[in-house]
Amino acid sequence: MRVLLVNPPVYDFTVYDFWLKPYGLLHVAGNLRGRADVSLFDFMDRLDPRMPQPKRSRADAWGRGEFHGERIAKPAVFADIPRYYHRHGIPRVEFQTHLQRNAPFDLVLIQTLMTYWYPGVREVIDDIRAHNPRAKIVLGGVYATLCTEHAKSLGADFVLNGTDLAPLWDYVRTVEPAFQPTHGLPFWDLYPHLDSGVVKLADGCPFKCTYCSVPQVYPRFQMRPMERSLAEFDYLLDCGVKNVVFYDDALLYTPDRILIPFLREVVKRPRRVNFHTPNALNARFISRELADLMIEAGFKVVYLGFESAAYEWQKKTGGKVYSHELERAVENLLAAGANIHDLGAYLIVAHPQNEQQDVEASMRFANASGLRVMLSEFSPIPGTPDGELCRQWVDLDEPLNHNKTAFPFRRLGADGINALKAICRDLNASLSSVPQASSPASAASIANEAPLGITSGAGVVST
Repeated sequence: MRVLLVNPPVYDFTVYDFWLKPYGLLHVAGNLRGRADVSLFDFMDRLDPRMPQPKRSRADAWGRGEFHGERIAKPAVFADIPRYYHRHGIPRVEFQTHLQRNAPFDLVLIQTLMTYWYPGVREVIDDIRAHNPRAKIVLGGVYATLCTEHAKSLGADFVLNGTDLAPLWDYVRTVEPAFQPTHGLPFWDLYPHLDSGVVKLADGCPFKCTYCSVPQVYPRFQMRPMERSLAEFDYLLDCGVKNVVFYDDALLYTPDRILIPFLREVVKRPRRVNFHTPNALNARFISRELADLMIEAGFKVVYLGFESAAYEWQKKTGGKVYSHELERAVENLLAAGANIHDLGAYLIVAHPQNEQQDVEASMRFANASGLRVMLSEFSPIPGTPDGELCRQWVDLDEPLNHNKTAFPFRRLGADGINALKAICRDLNASLSSVPQASSPASAASIANEAPLGITSGAGVVST
């Protein structure tokens, strides 16, 4: 059985590479090791030689960087948004050429991430149908789970809703009757060049934040087997990875059971890596002991979830972290030796209850703690309490309206959102000119662009 894995291009106003990797796709496909001939086409691999060159030189010391993008016409639903729209990733013709040279494939697995990125999925399915019409196409991931009926309209043969893989293996057996999953390691070895990779220690989140869709994707919080997580980490070391990224939604929850045992094993390894946390960490759990171990193990870029300094808003939206807990976490990280330039705080902007949130005061509070502010633009996801509040402004049945650039304009207006971004830039500039680990170009790009999925819960994790 010949299997092709595809990470689609991204259609969006803006996208930045905060270690964006199709971990869910690679993780699921690990079950095909020894059972299939597996290959990968990752449209969003900035190190792929087929990716146009100009943007590749702008990566920072931690491996983050801009994606190549081509300006395209905006969908009609974005007619009111005063921003250019782009297709990001390897040019379409390169995938078409790949199919012409390497087809036929028996099975194509496509991952999805943000719900409003589905135009890239549609492009991929159209090209597969044109060049390899007999291939069976499987679509899975966050978009397929949150917007299942919409996902079915794109023309895949099978849409996987949720993280239970049993239905997927039943479908694979219609292609290969004798198939049995092998539980192999993620297919990181399919990348010819790899400087960053992903580990996950647990699935889901025990908190029920009203703006987050993680509970819809992972109904319960569950630790992964420690030996499996360590095996995946060791495999990344074997692949030469220098930057390891945690995709956990609750990395610090019950640290004595999960993160601390993992890091104690990590520090025993002779080879060291840099750890980063694009998903927000819960500052409540960062004790001095844990901070010491994190820095000893190699934590570099750390983002803390804050959302707001307004107590009533914090309490109403889930009570995940309060202001004094943020201050204490920063103190513990700095005492452990963290670089203040590599610490940041996410703040939600354009939340449907924006007035209660007091964004400007929250930015100033984070800035007073020495943190760079990252504005995490609100993405209204259907099924979440806060997302459902947004139906008064947008039609949530059209996933494009979940877009994290579009909704803030509709909620606050161009003047409102631009004013907040200007305050954010000024506050960050007041701390220092450029983070030590970043080039000037990338620092400017990072300043106001939070990693994808932080507020929506759609996350950077698909399985």
